[in-house]
Amino acid sequence: MFVYLLGIASLLIVVHLIFNYNAKSRKILQIPGPKRHFIIGNALDLMVSPVQLFQYVRDAANQFSDLYSIHAYPVSSVNIYNPEDVEIITSGMKHHEKSHVYKFLSPWLQEGLLVSNGSKWQSRRKILTSAFHFNVLQKYFATMKDNDKALIESLRDTRGDPVDIVSTISDYTLNTICEAAMGTNLRAEETKKGVAYKTAIYDLAKYIIYRFSNVYLLSDFFFNMTWLGKSQKKYLNIVHDFTTSIIEKRKEAIKAKEVGTIEDSEDEYTGKKKRAAMLDLLIAKQNEGLIDDVGIQEEVDTFMFAGHDTTAVCLTYTLLLLANHPDVQKKVIEELDDIFGKDTRDATMEDLSAMKYLDLVIKESLRLYPSVPFIMRQITQPCKLSNFEIPANTMCAIHIYDLHRNEKYFPDPEKFDPERFLPENSVGRHNYAYIPFSAGPRNCIGQKFAMMEMKSSLSSILRNFNIAPITKREDLCFSADLVLRTTDPVYVKFIERKLD
Repeated sequence: MFVYLLGIASLLIVVHLIFNYNAKSRKILQIPGPKRHFIIGNALDLMVSPVQLFQYVRDAANQFSDLYSIHAYPVSSVNIYNPEDVEIITSGMKHHEKSHVYKFLSPWLQEGLLVSNGSKWQSRRKILTSAFHFNVLQKYFATMKDNDKALIESLRDTRGDPVDIVSTISDYTLNTICEAAMGTNLRAEETKKGVAYKTAIYDLAKYIIYRFSNVYLLSDFFFNMTWLGKSQKKYLNIVHDFTTSIIEKRKEAIKAKEVGTIEDSEDEYTGKKKRAAMLDLLIAKQNEGLIDDVGIQEEVDTFMFAGHDTTAVCLTYTLLLLANHPDVQKKVIEELDDIFGKDTRDATMEDLSAMKYLDLVIKESLRLYPSVPFIMRQITQPCKLSNFEIPANTMCAIHIYDLHRNEKYFPDPEKFDPERFLPENSVGRHNYAYIPFSAGPRNCIGQKFAMMEMKSSLSSILRNFNIAPITKREDLCFSADLVLRTTDPVYVKFIERKLD
């Protein structure tokens, strides 16, 4: 029996040495980090609820001043949240590859801009950059204004009752990006297909983060055998069928227009002339031989994924902050009154540019509550971060949430203070201390679109309503997710303004 037990113990020690004392692991273990356990390292630390996982990362950032490592063979991750290290990773092409974790998005987005690497990413980035040129963005503005009006009417119907702004604003941003990206009015298409599409994209995001935090689901083979894998496949079919149908309809409409059988086609639901959509650009590029059907599908799905939830999150927290800081809300309303007076006309692009204080408010909201709390890169060649040697093939998690709370650059970091982004108060701030839209070559291609949408919707809301608080900042409980998600609804009241 003793020999038997000795054999088992020896085997376990050998496994432990292989897992944790190989050349790469030794370098990772030299970096400070939470306590590692025998053989499994930090694996059990990550296999917790999404709420516990979010807090675990925050606690680790508070415990270790510059960076920390997590190791659970074969996965190693270095976690950074100081601007000097962030600049090293994000400022150039040397470490531009997305982490292998993003492969969990591949069944959905395939090789779209968000997850692709190398020459394919460079080619797609070049194609899509033109879709977000200022002159092109103006073409989407009419779509935003229509959706703003629908949002205002829905808020007016609440008659001052508490509103769950998470679901309300998510519907608004999803409708807006669907119309801007695909030329489809999702509000009008409240069919089984449209509702199923909304449900599918929400649940797919939940599955991805659950898989990321459970080591035993990292393998495609094991994941696909679980009920989660089977459910994901069902939702993927719904999402892809929906976007494929829209793409084909748009192609047919464009082709018909080119041969003269239709002129200035009308939307079958609204009766209005169809407006420019990002999809039109992709179809045009296909005609030039620069992208194929699969590529169009990838980028449309990417637009829908990246273009609605992130903006919805920012709008949710901005509304919460304005409700709980009436002094700031008053300043925003005064600025809007200076621009519009008693005129109820639609806002223009020039009006948005004049909303300087609202711009500060959005920036400060994104500092406190970045829509994407972390991004991940794959370190493909050795580098040095905070004087530690980081081996190749190491994941690097950039924790934007903690980066934005660096007291050196943001004194009293939990305070909501939009004026900290005034030019005179930003002097000397590290260029990589604030990166709500990521940074460097792989920064968010749609950030101008997002800012335009947020200023348009917030100005529309505050021209019509005062916002009263129900949910307090201290009530927020965050959950690990692809975006900064709360566990509970966020409630405010919209009290209609009476313009004298």
